[in-house]
Amino acid sequence: MPTMSRRPVLAVSAVLFAVTALTSALVGTAVAQPRIIGGNQASLADYPYAAYLVDKEGGQYCGAVIVSSSAVATAAHCALAVKATEARVVTGREDKRTNDGAEFRVTKAWVNPNYTDYTKGDDLAVLTVRGQLPYRPAKLADDSDSDLYSKGTKATVLGWGRVEEGGTRSDVLRKAVVPIVGDSCASSYGTYNPDIMTCAGYPQGGTDACQGDSGGPLMVGDTLIGIISFGDGCAKAGKPGVYTRVSAFVDDIKQQSQSR
Repeated sequence: MPTMSRRPVLAVSAVLFAVTALTSALVGTAVAQPRIIGGNQASLADYPYAAYLVDKEGGQYCGAVIVSSSAVATAAHCALAVKATEARVVTGREDKRTNDGAEFRVTKAWVNPNYTDYTKGDDLAVLTVRGQLPYRPAKLADDSDSDLYSKGTKATVLGWGRVEEGGTRSDVLRKAVVPIVGDSCASSYGTYNPDIMTCAGYPQGGTDACQGDSGGPLMVGDTLIGIISFGDGCAKAGKPGVYTRVSAFVDDIKQQSQSR
């Protein structure tokens, strides 16, 4: 998630990821990197659709989620942080220190044309890769899944971001369970729009995404309901993580993930 103090989530750590927003152009520099805080190690056997993005130097800067055999979804601010020609999608690599899984070049980057700033929503991108992703994609939430966004619903956030605000990034995939906050999120963020965003976190904080987690998935079961977008610091009391509401953009994701 970024941190402005508001943070876009680029990586998951121990307290749901602190999100540090990357809001520059395709050639711009990273501005946000969140991670999972307050969680524990996760297995790709359980979450095969979890992926992450690296730059040309191999540095992990954002999360992603497989949405088809040839595409991943991520945050718009992540897609704009690194040139598409220099970005790679890493799949099947639970531990970043290994050579497990595979890296894929990005052949096309679709960024939501309405995106201007992560705090205003529309923080969504779809990256098409060269080749076939050999892992099961996540199921996409749609209009029939409104109950998954109900206040109190327990959701799981995934990522390789920082494990504490300002701390080191995790080498392994981590997960944390957080409750959906509902429309009361407007009291935490004045720009919150329930039509295109959702919030998750505990009133007392302690669990959240953090820098380096941005672009990663928020899941209920195997259904993708959110994309890590931003937050105010990592796991602060009264400052839940903010996510792009997948059901609001499901048609765009489907269309873009099937085109090359």
